[in-house]
Amino acid sequence: MSSSVRVPMAKLVLQGTPVVPGVVAAPVIRPGARLRPAIDTTEIAEDARDAERDAFRRAADAVAHRLRDRAGSASGAAAEVLAANAAMAEDRGWRSAVEKLIGSGSGAVSAAVAATEQFAAMFTKLGGLMAERVTDLHDVRDRVVADLLGVPEPGVPTPDVPSVLLAEDLAPADTAGLDPALIVGLATTLGGPTSHTAIIARQLGIPAIVAVSGLENIDDGVFVLLDGTAGEVRVAPDRDLAAAAVAEYRKHAERTASWRGPGATSDGHAVDVLANVQDGAGARTAAQTPAEGIGLFRTELCFLNRETEPSVEEQTRIYREVLDAYPGAKVVVRTLDAGSDKPLKFADHPDEANPALGVRGIRIAAGNPSLLDRQLDAIAAAATDTERRPWVMAPMISTPAEAAAFAAKVRSRDLVPGVMIEVPAAALLADKVLAHVEFLSIGTNDLAQYTMAADRMSADLASLTDPWQPAVLTLVARTAEAGVAAGKPVGVCGEAAADPLLACVLVGFGITSLSAAASAVAAVGAKLGSVTLGDCRAAAAAVLETADAASARAAARKVLG
Repeated sequence: MSSSVRVPMAKLVLQGTPVVPGVVAAPVIRPGARLRPAIDTTEIAEDARDAERDAFRRAADAVAHRLRDRAGSASGAAAEVLAANAAMAEDRGWRSAVEKLIGSGSGAVSAAVAATEQFAAMFTKLGGLMAERVTDLHDVRDRVVADLLGVPEPGVPTPDVPSVLLAEDLAPADTAGLDPALIVGLATTLGGPTSHTAIIARQLGIPAIVAVSGLENIDDGVFVLLDGTAGEVRVAPDRDLAAAAVAEYRKHAERTASWRGPGATSDGHAVDVLANVQDGAGARTAAQTPAEGIGLFRTELCFLNRETEPSVEEQTRIYREVLDAYPGAKVVVRTLDAGSDKPLKFADHPDEANPALGVRGIRIAAGNPSLLDRQLDAIAAAATDTERRPWVMAPMISTPAEAAAFAAKVRSRDLVPGVMIEVPAAALLADKVLAHVEFLSIGTNDLAQYTMAADRMSADLASLTDPWQPAVLTLVARTAEAGVAAGKPVGVCGEAAADPLLACVLVGFGITSLSAAASAVAAVGAKLGSVTLGDCRAAAAAVLETADAASARAAARKVLG
């Protein structure tokens, strides 16, 4: 919709990609205007350049410190994003570029702006997951510039009443700081269903929609009804009808909140309903939900943004925290998934033309085998300390040979080996991969990206990376069938497992476990408990007959309600 065309507010219904279910009605709030500092071409006197350089260093250090403090009080994806942004404020390459410009006579503000644009152009050209970092880079720049100018950092204002936040895009650092009691809904023009903003909104339990065109036509303070399940923003709705819709969803939410597990269909078919976590704090939070264990322990947090690799002893302490949060329960540990948009400073990453298709996940071990060995040693030590035998899986496996080599390392430490299915080649050969491991776990975020040849962070391509795409689900179904044939478990730990309706379809394919953000666990378990295994299988068969994501959703709703 063109911003020059004003549709009567009461008739305006905007459609986007749903990412976090929920129905809320509230006035609109928008992020504060970002600073738009121009590049000042006035040359700074040579004797004043050291002072400009020092001012920049102090500002960048202050921003990094504040972001790290926020990361320390956050958990899960929010903590990872904040820590990554803090590292960006400390990045040697970016800082050197700024200081070089200052040395040539630019003021600190102008140098920060110009250097950022250089890096943003480079990241955009690289595409894929690197292009996602442009929003983060601009956010760091804005915070540093605000510090230099002595004005408040940009961000989302704190509303006086519960509000729905509308924005073109949000820096993940802004999303991580949202208060779900005051920001009750979120819609953005940009972003995709598996972007960091969407993942953090799901972790916080804020109903959210992305890739919504026309949001610029809605003014601050306008009352809206946001339906995160249908992906709709209804502007200036009838207040009584809006209140009824919210009340109906609250009844549904109360029924959901009363679910206590264990995971099973209404006719008793057992399905593990597990939680995704990134650290001990996240595991302890998940333990307060009905989640029966941990289906994905992301281990990147202790590796990222460090100059040196964490020691085996330090890793062991971190892994033990997670195992201690779930004594006697299933815990699935994913080995380091770095590279691409999450480079390791100590792993000698090459510059790559297309990092998303480059050295990431298990591929890092080819050039750094001892890195994987030490991580497995730490997991084994934590397992011994807690008298556990955790399941351990590798990310970005592409061939049966890779699976076999990884499994041998894991078995030699008396751990249970598995791999992630994120690459279409691995899904197509799932039966051969299963010959070497004890379980599979499907990462639907990357599987969708690689299957559809679409950057999962692109708003323009959000419909392609929708996990409901039949091509993606066909690969999921094929992988699940291989598990059934081999008598080995196959789970889903991508964002698809957090969608209650899609979770039922996955069970219909033969998926044995579903692992989602802790905030989504009850909704998934409750929905599963309201349908039979036969319903799930019927919905799965109906979905595979469709040709697009919208039709797939509709087919599942027709069967499952």
